[in-house]
Parts: sequence; C-alpha cells; structure tokens
Amino acid sequence: MPIYEYVCNSCGFEKDVLQKISDAALKECPSCHEQAFNKRISAAGFRLAGGGWYETDFKTGKKKNLTNYSESSS
Repeated sequence: MPIYEYVCNSCGFEKDVLQKISDAALKECPSCHEQAFNKRISAAGFRLAGGGWYETDFKTGKKKNLTNYSESSS
C-alpha cells in the first residue's frame, strides 16, 4: 500500500497516511477538523536493490547491451 502525504491548508498540519489506491482521499484535518486536508504531490520513494535488477534482465538478442548496440548501429 502506498503512503500518501497530506497537508491542511487551514492550520498547516502534515501527516503521512498508509492507504489503498482505491481508498477515498481524506478531507477532514485530524488537528483542526476543518475540511481542508489535501494530498500533496511527491516523488515516489522506492529503490531497486538486491540481485537481479540489471538492464539486461528483460531484453533479448542484440538489445542486451544498449551501449554496444547503439555504437554498432551508427
């Protein structure tokens, strides 16, 4: 489940909320109880770590090494 950042436009209260993608956005601020709680747009925070995450994993044939492939084409 993704973590969404919320901020209240009324009092400035900020909170990170773990929600399903299908859940409705929160509207009421837990701090001031105004209907001014909005999602922030932020960068996704994930990292591909561990073995097996290489550029060649899902490519076939001559496309496996893009650097050599583009040099030989020119």
